[in-house]
Amino acid sequence: MTGWDISPSGVSSVVSLVKLAMDDMAKDVKAYGKDVQSAATWAGTIGPEMCPPGPPGPVGTALALFVERTAGEVLYLGARAAKSVNGAIEATNFYVAGDLEHAANAQRRARQAIDVKKLLEDAREKSGRRQK
Repeated sequence: MTGWDISPSGVSSVVSLVKLAMDDMAKDVKAYGKDVQSAATWAGTIGPEMCPPGPPGPVGTALALFVERTAGEVLYLGARAAKSVNGAIEATNFYVAGDLEHAANAQRRARQAIDVKKLLEDAREKSGRRQK
């Protein structure tokens, strides 16, 4: 692969900024999870007391379904960013070492699709909520 002109310090600078953004995103996702859980809990229940504990009401159920059905997209954001950052670092390291073939391979691997289904399975297994 000819014509490569990478600035390792430039890559390092951009990677640092992306890592900061990824840290912020991870905090936001964690807060999102807590906030949705709280909203679902306090949205009302079906029962005489109309507040927790009790079977979730329609709003709580809808929030739970929303989170369940968007979990793959949320996990994908972090996984895609991490794969891209790691690929950029790996390719740059190969470039600096003069190994353009391995640099190109690292770039190619970083672009490969992420298996969202596997990500979800792993996340559920890690949290102890394996889905059947």
